Amino acid sequence: MADISLTQAPPPDAVRSAGYWQNVGARLVRDKTAMAAAAVLLILLLAAIFAPVVAPLDPLDGRLSNRLKPIGTEGHWLGTDELGRDMLSRLIWGGRLSLLMGVTPVVLAFIIGSAVGIVAGYAGGWTNTIIMRTVDVFYAFPSVLLAVALSGALGAGLGNALLSLTVVFIPPIARVAESVTTRLRSSDFIEAARASGAGALTIVRVHVLGNVLGPIFVYATSLIAVSMILASGLSFLGLGVRPPNPEWGLMLNTLRTAIYVQPWVAALPGAMIFMVSISFNMLSDGLRSAMEVRQ
Repeated sequence: MADISLTQAPPPDAVRSAGYWQNVGARLVRDKTAMAAAAVLLILLLAAIFAPVVAPLDPLDGRLSNRLKPIGTEGHWLGTDELGRDMLSRLIWGGRLSLLMGVTPVVLAFIIGSAVGIVAGYAGGWTNTIIMRTVDVFYAFPSVLLAVALSGALGAGLGNALLSLTVVFIPPIARVAESVTTRLRSSDFIEAARASGAGALTIVRVHVLGNVLGPIFVYATSLIAVSMILASGLSFLGLGVRPPNPEWGLMLNTLRTAIYVQPWVAALPGAMIFMVSISFNMLSDGLRSAMEVRQ
């Protein structure tokens, strides 16, 4: 499981003010590393969205006479795969499913895990104990093993892989949400809201959400890189996307036998996974630094 490093929640008044978020945006824009990572992700996202226009060839059309052409081949800038299909086109189209499998589970886990953690953190007592001890059960299994076990039990396929990864990421996000909410629950402005007669739902909606979602979101962005790697691993094992659909992890699996013939071509899907993962990590670090309020 990814290392859980809790981001300190900024002061409530700062979080609610528009000036705070403007300062966060300004600090993030000044972070050249984070902006470079964001630019890479934006380019890949746009390429995936407009794949029918950007891709030079049909990613499913191949000829065995053109199989395993090297990088730089005329008409195939990044070579061809084991079935003679254009690698550039397959990498562009593969970004659709790879990004979908990397981002969607984290988004779903962010929604569910935040709700579970906030309820546990604000309610406290036996409610907290029951919820968090249930969450702790999932920590008995390494994330990779849990994802593989769930996907294997549910069966191969995109939907089951997304469900498995979502289950994997709910516990760490819930843990972060519970920790941040527990610290916030004893704040003076929360006590003042209770004293004024505000109900629990009103306090959570008005006072708690705005102060805890930022740190949770920053942590969730750091999990996207892990999700990308796990999703690619499931496809590599045949538990994710099914052929002939292009997906970077599945492409690594089908090209593994060509590693000694065309190693550079075979390494291209892995390079894409690495580039996207490191970009998400750098962007997450930039967000974390930008949200640190400097007195």
